[in-house]
Parts: sequence; C-alpha cells; structure tokens
Amino acid sequence: MKATDNSEKTNLHPRNLHRSRYDFKLLISNCPELKSHVAINLHGIETVDFSNPVSVKVLNKALLQTYYDIQNWDIPRNYLCPPIPGRADYIHYLADLLAETNNGIIPLGSDVLGLDVGTGSNCIYPILGNAIYDWSFVATDIDKKAIENCSKIIERNPKLIDAISLQLQIESRFIFKNIITPEDRFTFTMCNPPFHASAEEANKSTSRKVSNLNPKEKKNNNPVLNFGGQNDELWCNGGEIGFVTQMIYESAKYAMQCQWFTTLVSKRENLSSIYKTLNKVNAASIKTIDMAQGQKTSRIVAWTFLSEAQQKSWKIQNVDFQQ
Repeated sequence: MKATDNSEKTNLHPRNLHRSRYDFKLLISNCPELKSHVAINLHGIETVDFSNPVSVKVLNKALLQTYYDIQNWDIPRNYLCPPIPGRADYIHYLADLLAETNNGIIPLGSDVLGLDVGTGSNCIYPILGNAIYDWSFVATDIDKKAIENCSKIIERNPKLIDAISLQLQIESRFIFKNIITPEDRFTFTMCNPPFHASAEEANKSTSRKVSNLNPKEKKNNNPVLNFGGQNDELWCNGGEIGFVTQMIYESAKYAMQCQWFTTLVSKRENLSSIYKTLNKVNAASIKTIDMAQGQKTSRIVAWTFLSEAQQKSWKIQNVDFQQ
C-alpha cells in the first residue's frame, strides 16, 4: 500500500524546487522511462534505489525535463551522477551572495558569467544556473571525454548553445591557468572539488555510501565504478584541502578578474587551513555558507579580493546587473 508523505526538506534553500518529496506521477508523465525504477519502500512511500546509479540517472533526466526544460541529458557509464537538489542549492546560495553587493537584488541574465571548475560529464551547474537565473557559463574539466559529453548535452538542448562554452584544461595541475585570459571578467567561479586523497580512500568512502543506502547490498570489491565517478572526479593528490589550497593561490593571480571565487568544502576540519591560506593571499572578504541535504552537511567558502567600492565599480564596468 502506498503512503503519502508531504514532509518538506526544510534544510534545502527556500527557493529550491525540490523541498517537497518527489512527485513521481508528474515525473513519470514527463519521463516514462522512470516508471520501472520507482518502487514502494518499507514505509509505504514511493522512491527509487539511490544506491543504483542507473536509477539515479533516470531520476535526474526526469527532474531536468520536468523542472528545467532540459529534454536531452545523459552521462557515460561510470561517471558521477549528481543529486539535482543539492546542486541547485549551490546555485541559489550563489545568487544570494551576488545579491548582497547588488542592493539585495539577485542579478539575472546572460551578462552574469560563471566559471564552473571541473564540470564533469554532467554539466549540471551551468545547466541549472542558466535555467534558474539565465546566467552564462564557461565550464572546464581535465577529462576530454567529460567535455565531449557536455558538448553533446549542449548540442541536444539548443537553448544552451549560446549560454555555455566548454574548455579543456590541458594541464591537470592547474585550475585557472590556461582558462582565465587577460580579457575575461567572471562574476563568480564555482567548484565541487575531489574529496579524497587517493583511490583507496575514495573506494572506502563509496563502500560506506552504498552500504548506507542499501544495507542488503553484498560486499562490492569495486564500488566506485558501480556507484559512479572517475578518478579525477573522486580524488586527487592532496585531497580536498590540497585542491582548494591550489585554487586559492591561483585565484590571487586573477584577483581583479573575478568578483567572487567559491568552492564547496565537504570536510569541516579543512576550514581552518583554508582560512589561513586565504589570509596569506590577502583576500578582502571571506564568507562561509552552510548547506545541508538529508544527513549530509557541506558548505560553500567564498572569497573576493575586491573591496565593496571596487565591486560596485567592477559591476558597472563589466556586468549589466538587472532585477
């Protein structure tokens, strides 16, 4: 017997479209493929198996079709399949951050230009940012196959062609070098950095994740591939703290070319080191924005090298902010 559950996910951003439980009837009407992945759980509630990357991918397709007018979206096997609600939260909190220095008004339109570092094969942040606020993006990655798949997504959704440009980072040890040119002016950068410092660490984390989502799942010797995620998406030398530290030092070289640099930080224990590095490079302002989805907590760390006066001058010169 199917139960009804109208509980609201109050930890999601107030503007997030996914605060209520998924309307599977509506989603299946837009994406019939989803029907075979929906089942009634032990509590009598409709859901999908979130430990199954295929089910999560089809749910994403349905969400993108239903709420964001993306009719053709897919990712290659074994690439990360992002949770749409959590990704949308990052976009909404960025909008609030930009509004703080724009008289409380969220900037809309294609003149707001974001740089998505490590967009993956899914291109999800640029897709959501464009759908919700009509922003434009440059999306980068070190994985050629990921960039190629993003190109397919854009080609299959013509409204994205003028909104999202792609760039392959040819030197994996760098983040902004080769990407930001002297002429570029970005409203913000964003990033979901690799969390882990090694493949072994990533495997252990994914094993726990799969076990938590599906306790009956047998021990899996290769959970990363089954759950989704390439090496570059899951880990890098130095882990999250190493990646973010590199990003901060590089950002100082482009201090006057971006209004806000931002990144997700999953591990709270990394914040102290991140703040110290930001102080070393003389960031003018540092903000930490807490985020939560279900039992997972994270946060956005944002920094700028511009004073408030410089930000206002910068906006007037480079970005046509509008209500």
